[in-house]
Amino acid sequence: MYKMKYEKIIKWVLVALFIVGIVFSFYGFLVGFESNANAPVDNILYCAYAFAAIAILAVLFGVLVIGGINNPKSLLKLFAGVVAIVAIVAVAYVLAPGTPAVGYLGEPVSDGTLKLTDTILNLTYFLFGGSILALIVGWVVGATRK
Repeated sequence: MYKMKYEKIIKWVLVALFIVGIVFSFYGFLVGFESNANAPVDNILYCAYAFAAIAILAVLFGVLVIGGINNPKSLLKLFAGVVAIVAIVAVAYVLAPGTPAVGYLGEPVSDGTLKLTDTILNLTYFLFGGSILALIVGWVVGATRK
């Protein structure tokens, strides 16, 4: 069985991140920040998007390709985890009421934005409850094993 070395992948991902940082830094100085008030923020956001894309691609490559080569059964566990995450997000979406905020006097907000905001709030509540539950279960299991 062929085992890939993670050190080479990490090295090339770091090189790609370094190059993206240099490119956006030079771009910012070449274009100039004084001509557009939003240019520094836009440049930082574009660089962050590029960093995030490189990191996500590296993780996907590492998990799917290398993990699949080294241990094909790990892909089944990964698939089960993705299905569980999709189910949790679906439950949060179904439970989200999407009602307008009480006392809000600003610009009208679309129904989709309200539903998405409530879904994210539900996911936050689920994660908080799950972390509390994990702490309690960890304490109980730790106490019973000693």
